[in-house]
Amino acid sequence: MADPSSYRPKPGQIPDSPGVYKFRDEHRRVIYVGKAKSLRQRLASYFQDLSGLHPRTRTMVTTAASVEWTVVSTEVEALQLEYSWIKEFDPRFNVKYRDDKSYPYLAVTMNEQFPRVQVMRGQKKKGVRYFGPYGHAWAIRDTVDLLLRVFPVRTCSAGVFKNAARTGRPCLLGYIGKCSAPCVERVSPEEHRELAEEFCDFMAGRTGTYIRRLESRMTDAAEEMEYERAARLRDDIEALKKAMEKSAVVLADATDADLIALAEDELEAAVQIFHVRGGRVRGQRGWVTDKVEAVTTGDLVEHALQQLYGEETGDSVPKEVLVPALPELVEPVQEWLAERRGSNVSLRIPQRGDKKALMETVQRNALQALGLHKTKRASDLTTRSRALEEIAEALDLDSAPLRIECYDISHLQGDDVVASMVVFEDGLARKSEYRRFQIKGFEGQDDVRSMHEVITRRFRRYIAEKEKTGEWADGETGLTEEDGRPKRFAYPPQLVVVDGGQPQVAAAKRALDELGIDDIAVCGLAKRLEEVWVPGEDDPVVLPRTSEGLYLLQRVRDEAHRFAITYQRAKRARRFRASPLDDVPGLGETRKQALIKHFGSVKKLRSATIDQICEVPGIGRKTAEAITVALAQAAPAAPAVNTATGEIMEDTEDTEDTEDTEDATGTTDAESETTAGSTGEPVSAGSSDERRGQER
Repeated sequence: MADPSSYRPKPGQIPDSPGVYKFRDEHRRVIYVGKAKSLRQRLASYFQDLSGLHPRTRTMVTTAASVEWTVVSTEVEALQLEYSWIKEFDPRFNVKYRDDKSYPYLAVTMNEQFPRVQVMRGQKKKGVRYFGPYGHAWAIRDTVDLLLRVFPVRTCSAGVFKNAARTGRPCLLGYIGKCSAPCVERVSPEEHRELAEEFCDFMAGRTGTYIRRLESRMTDAAEEMEYERAARLRDDIEALKKAMEKSAVVLADATDADLIALAEDELEAAVQIFHVRGGRVRGQRGWVTDKVEAVTTGDLVEHALQQLYGEETGDSVPKEVLVPALPELVEPVQEWLAERRGSNVSLRIPQRGDKKALMETVQRNALQALGLHKTKRASDLTTRSRALEEIAEALDLDSAPLRIECYDISHLQGDDVVASMVVFEDGLARKSEYRRFQIKGFEGQDDVRSMHEVITRRFRRYIAEKEKTGEWADGETGLTEEDGRPKRFAYPPQLVVVDGGQPQVAAAKRALDELGIDDIAVCGLAKRLEEVWVPGEDDPVVLPRTSEGLYLLQRVRDEAHRFAITYQRAKRARRFRASPLDDVPGLGETRKQALIKHFGSVKKLRSATIDQICEVPGIGRKTAEAITVALAQAAPAAPAVNTATGEIMEDTEDTEDTEDTEDATGTTDAESETTAGSTGEPVSAGSSDERRGQER
């Protein structure tokens, strides 16, 4: 615990102007980001008597080891910079709203030649029109199914579309009239885009004009005694009205607004948002946050606005935003929203009428969401805390291991030997901290040597980062990155877990001892009997089968095993897909694909002359010569043989896949970073057992 006076800026050093400030801990991690109209006044409030600070603020300033600030010219710039830094550094003491689910959107891909209507989740893409979010994907599909009768827009995937264009036959929706079948040129690209724009207009709330136009056309058809066309228009109108009934009118005058309500207690806050477009509720979403800093309701509203509109522009920001309380500085927030929309935005508290009544409904949803979250979270927090306490007691640790790192070795009969490192903080997986290694020190299968190498490399990097930050040196503390962020191996765990028994544990402990690290506990979890091994002990620690601590260790171990096998399989797959073109210096993926596309296969490319290779765009004579040499040196693949008939099959190089799936950092960097989105689903303990024999 640091004394705030040890890093308090000198009097007069802090400017009296708008700006954004960062508190960092002893490892140079950013733990809090804030903005202020006056940096001098705001920062001075943190360095008063600790007894006068809010408990959460007191925890933050005693955890911090330094403070920095950046001066900006306006309060709007401060708001923008604060949002950018919170998103970049993910500070542990800032309010961060967490979506309790990935909400589905109805999306129209207007950035394609033939726009497609589909369900989308995740980050929004440029050139795509979004409507929602919806509570369930089936609600989107029901709505789309009704509207396709009137707006027969393409809904098929790219593969289905190309196959239909190749065969000249549309899919089922094209035959039943729910797709205009642009794949077989029933409509032109311009006509199909016009249909997609009409679909978007209807979803955006401009419904009345379109229905009145259809009613007029129906009347005209009836007067002209074209009863079949009139009946079809009548059914179209009924389908549109049925789709509209799914979202009743809640606000008159076709209002476009977002209503934000909060429910909070001392520890947590829940936010609910209703998206109203054209007077109808078009979407709903909610977040929950831990109140890790001392914040008012207005502060929570400001953070919610940043989270909600930080990545939005144009019509995604409505003309009116209704909130339960206004931020402390309303004008900068309102100006920031107006910049994102491109026109004025009204930010206010509803006082009476339909808007106030709807706000009460949103408030009730927020209260229910907070109650449901607390019911789930109470069990989770209790269980995780008990698990960490049981591990600390079993291993005789001074405190609960808040950061656990687990290592596993994976290979296939001694080939493609790799290792994984997974990180759990507070009992939860932190996938952004996962790392993976290639074993470089030797060839063949030796799990003990591999574990020693991985632990040595990981903690050698840790020591190097500590030395670079100046933590062990005299003088001012330096930074490890240009933007001030520590490098990726800069944080030590309280506990290292290895997948294995006594030999692996001894190897990990020996590696730490050789580096002079004696403040990190080590244990291993043996698979056969789920025994916990500690260094220097002849007998394992046996935790009860019902122990939450054992269950947490099993989860950590299984996640490390899954992550290692995923990497090992990907590495093996890349090796199997290797091409002789990979050895040509300076020949990138784009030009490799151009060569295969031009000649059709590596076999035909091998028989081509240098002059013929030079005909490929982007290939010069020097490169063509290098390609010829590389293909001549690479022995052709052995021909495939039909084992039933003994017939020699055609050369399979015609279908050779030249796609390079090497991860972003390449094979030259042994430690490559993997994010949560690329790790896939966890593998259960049972599925780990099934492959343990051949594939580790």
